[in-house]
Amino acid sequence: MSIEYNPKRELILKTGKELFWKFGFKRVTIEEICKEAGVSKMTYYKFFPNKIEMVKTLMNGVLKESLDKYKKISDSEIPYPEKVVQMIQLKREQVHTMSSEFFRDYVQSEDPELISFLQQLTQENLQILTNDFQKAQDDGDIRSDLKVEFIMYIMNHLVEMAQDDALLNMYEEPQDLVMEITNFLFYGILNRDAHK
Repeated sequence: MSIEYNPKRELILKTGKELFWKFGFKRVTIEEICKEAGVSKMTYYKFFPNKIEMVKTLMNGVLKESLDKYKKISDSEIPYPEKVVQMIQLKREQVHTMSSEFFRDYVQSEDPELISFLQQLTQENLQILTNDFQKAQDDGDIRSDLKVEFIMYIMNHLVEMAQDDALLNMYEEPQDLVMEITNFLFYGILNRDAHK
């Protein structure tokens, strides 16, 4: 379902994004968003029933843009190792687009609606990756002795691990953990330079 463009809605989203990215969404109130955007709460509620719905809308936009970029890389004719490099660069770009405050609030949210939303997005993205890994394996780009299901099982657990406080606390920024996971998934523990 496509939502008709509305300048006030876009202003509220832009303002919410700026505040969320700066302070995280837990700390920011609807009143602060309205004040900063110069709109009434009634106008806010015309477009968003609550703050979580706004977070979901923002994340949908970020993830749709990222998925479009991912598909462009995936569908390109470049060799698979170069695709992997570009995918890692894309992941780095994605995780640094969000502030640490927002990212931490998002992955550690206890809101049932947001948890369900995050799980749904994760499943959708994992299905796309499953299909792409299967194609890469069929094309000989991924080891044939690895089960794609095993790769996806590991990825599922890596997503869960990214929400673990003990693991998050090992890193200065949550984004650093995401990059570590991404590099580990694609390159393992062997020194890449030793195998060139």
